Amino acid sequence: MLVSRRSRVATLAACATILLATSACGDDKPEEASAQQVRLYGTDGNMLNSYPAELKERASLVDGMKGTTPLTPLPEDFKSRLRAVNPALTDYLYAAETYDAVVIAVLAAQLAGSTNPADIAKQIVGVTNDGQRCEDPTSCLALARNGQDIEYRSVSLTRAGFTDKGEPATASYATLTFDGQQINDGKTEFVGAGTESAASTKTPPKPKKQRPGGDPDQEPLILGGLLPKTGDLAIAYPPMAAGAALAIKEINAAGGALGKPVTWMDGDDGTSPTVAKATVAKHVTDGVSVIIGAGGSGISREVLPDVVQAGKILFSPSNTDSGLTDVEDKGLYFRTAPPDSLQGRALADVILRDGSQKIVIVARKDSYGEGLQATVRDELEKAGIANDRLKLLTYEPPADAKAPPVDFSGGAKEIKAFGADAVLIIGFGESAQVIRGLADAGVQIRQ
Repeated sequence: MLVSRRSRVATLAACATILLATSACGDDKPEEASAQQVRLYGTDGNMLNSYPAELKERASLVDGMKGTTPLTPLPEDFKSRLRAVNPALTDYLYAAETYDAVVIAVLAAQLAGSTNPADIAKQIVGVTNDGQRCEDPTSCLALARNGQDIEYRSVSLTRAGFTDKGEPATASYATLTFDGQQINDGKTEFVGAGTESAASTKTPPKPKKQRPGGDPDQEPLILGGLLPKTGDLAIAYPPMAAGAALAIKEINAAGGALGKPVTWMDGDDGTSPTVAKATVAKHVTDGVSVIIGAGGSGISREVLPDVVQAGKILFSPSNTDSGLTDVEDKGLYFRTAPPDSLQGRALADVILRDGSQKIVIVARKDSYGEGLQATVRDELEKAGIANDRLKLLTYEPPADAKAPPVDFSGGAKEIKAFGADAVLIIGFGESAQVIRGLADAGVQIRQ
């Protein structure tokens, strides 16, 4: 087609600023098409402001990366209270869930009138359903001390309580976007999931009214941390630790539980079964009733048999593996994080809204990664993405902090050959090596 000189100048100017993936610019002669660009997507384990640091000098590669995470719109007052505990806090992932796990566990002990884990466990689901509504440790503990059944609502638990299985019946997810090397809060969107009718309607044991002044012979309630201070998930530790510290601070300011201050014993899960098992063993020896953690779903799976055998409670603020819903736990496993059966749909929606046609889902090889990978795949297929336009890849996460970094060079070449236009990365800090691998293989990352 013939065009005027002015039209040709305008066309050349547009081509200088816009990279066209499928057509040539300039003269009437066709040029070689540009390399196909890939959009990056992430999940709760890597959609954090601290994540770009894992890429070091190539941190800019995350610019434009999108993802989902379990997150409710956090009140500014709650954020301020967290920052009072840790002024350096830059992320809030699972801070609310950790805060609520601690508070719920303490309220259950107060209602049970006991530090016995079996008695506490029978009250946990009931704390969140069908009682007098309360929203902070002070008012909730006052009701519980008076023998009043309560319905706890707070920052992460807003619409409905726990199911019979001891996990949230409803959830809120946030769609996050990296703008440069920081998550742009102005672009964050929230979507609800789950149904309120799934909340438990079972009646817990009758609450025990505390004697005036408490029982002088009562042992103090001890909670133990099993949070990722080290390892691949350590990037999520600061907000979780702040949530736990804030809860203990406010509980004890409100008079503690069972007439005594609640004791917190710190503990690392190391994002490693070996480290986590050693921490659990120490907590058991030290008389911990409720263990708050582990951070990763795979770690909880590994330590749960030890916890159950010891007759303790494992209460995680961040486990999302759907398979944990029906794990054999003798009624001693709970979580404030929603299962990935809810997150998978939200994540698939984010990817589909961008019009992606060929999608690769890369996951760390554990129950969290492979579980969420399967859920997202199912949701994408339900939405009409054909099987031949989906590719699943996994990688072995490092066994410990001393292990060599993930080598994803082979997987990156497969993604390039597949011609993907979207890559979802399900992992923790170590997943930065997937992004490095893509860039090294010459995959153009869209920003």
